[in-house]
Amino acid sequence: MDLKSKIILISGPTASGKSKFAIQLAKKINGEVINADSMQIFKELKILTARPKQNDLKNIKHHLYGFKSVKNNYSTGNWLKDAKVKIDNIKKKDKTPVLVGGTGLYFKALVNGIVKIPDIPVTIRNRIRKKQSKIGQIKFYSELVKLDPLCKKKINKNDSQRSIRAYEVKKFTNKSLFDWYSETYSDFTQDDFIKLHIDYPREKLIERISLRTNEMLRDGAIKEAKRFYKLRVKKDLSSNKVIGLSEIKEYLDERIDLSELKDKISIKTRQYAKRQSTWARGQMSDWQKIKFNRLETFLKKFPKST
Repeated sequence: MDLKSKIILISGPTASGKSKFAIQLAKKINGEVINADSMQIFKELKILTARPKQNDLKNIKHHLYGFKSVKNNYSTGNWLKDAKVKIDNIKKKDKTPVLVGGTGLYFKALVNGIVKIPDIPVTIRNRIRKKQSKIGQIKFYSELVKLDPLCKKKINKNDSQRSIRAYEVKKFTNKSLFDWYSETYSDFTQDDFIKLHIDYPREKLIERISLRTNEMLRDGAIKEAKRFYKLRVKKDLSSNKVIGLSEIKEYLDERIDLSELKDKISIKTRQYAKRQSTWARGQMSDWQKIKFNRLETFLKKFPKST
């Protein structure tokens, strides 16, 4: 297997052990790790975003971690541009890029190219979101399929996020989201990638999420959140979406106790993991699935770099 000509992609739900697996693989094949998680880019939020620990960063070269302020916007297009530069630089060193993360849109942009859809006015987006919330996902999906029949075979009826996106694109541009996709191209070919997805049973994942929540709180997540609040970050910036921030605010305001805080963070993390799994089923059907308990065995398939 000629890994020097490849780009390795590793995805999986949150808390599935992606980062550890990526480091182990990078060590074996003389690779370097590139972040593909939209929350781990923020330099002020290390604990709550479960960024790789300092020892891991020392052992293997990591890129695009903790390099943007929570006060900055950073789009999928920004990430794609930066990731392509990192991939090129790593390859120039005769090493293998290993991209790891849980942000499906990042991987989609890298593999398929980024869709150049015109910006949709906030008023239209808000109106469509209110409509979906009012009539419910099932009825909304039915209306979406009437509006854009291409969605029927391409979007799961329970996938509210993609349904809303497809609806607003069709409404504003009078063109299907999937027509936009068909006109989009990547700088890479499919043969450039080795695409791996860690398959973790939900029951085991719930246990890991609970353990990680406890670990985050023990390691100083509350202090980290306090520092974040002092920065007075604008509400519309994506850093506010980091899981744990709003829950810790409730705890500090004495609206919930520590036990409720742990439960709320764990539940929201599980919901996020479920959304990631839904995305993977719909968008990553051609990725190689690796059972969580077969990761060590799978690593042996890769030739050790000399």
